[in-house]
Amino acid sequence: MRLAAYLVLALGAAPAGAAELSAQTNFVLRCTGCHGMDGSGSEQAGIPDFRGYVGSFARSADGRRYLMHVPGVVSSSLTDAEIAAVMNYVMTTYAGASLAPEAKPFTEAEVTQLRAEPVKDVVALRREVAARYKADGWPVAGYPWP
Repeated sequence: MRLAAYLVLALGAAPAGAAELSAQTNFVLRCTGCHGMDGSGSEQAGIPDFRGYVGSFARSADGRRYLMHVPGVVSSSLTDAEIAAVMNYVMTTYAGASLAPEAKPFTEAEVTQLRAEPVKDVVALRREVAARYKADGWPVAGYPWP
């Protein structure tokens, strides 16, 4: 799979299974600089760990809105369809048990809608959502700005 990703980047072509490969490639290019190849992030740097936690944020409208306004998503230069694909890749790859069985995949239309909703302070939104999730017993990664 790694060789195929490099070929896509080098040739600009999309082989069979391109949707999955494209999401993985976009994750590698746009997310791993902060979250790492393994999704571990860096709590000291304010980068939440995806592993076993990120799925909690797909459980509510506020959590899903938060995900669309994190700095890496806002500045990714991806289309809404590509963002949806990357989010779905992240959920299936890193969420584990934190992803509720009834959680729906992100869609292009949902991403468009959520990104249009204003968020004045993404850190404050994360604090609010994470506190609610913790109170409900859902797993939430550590974060240095409580």
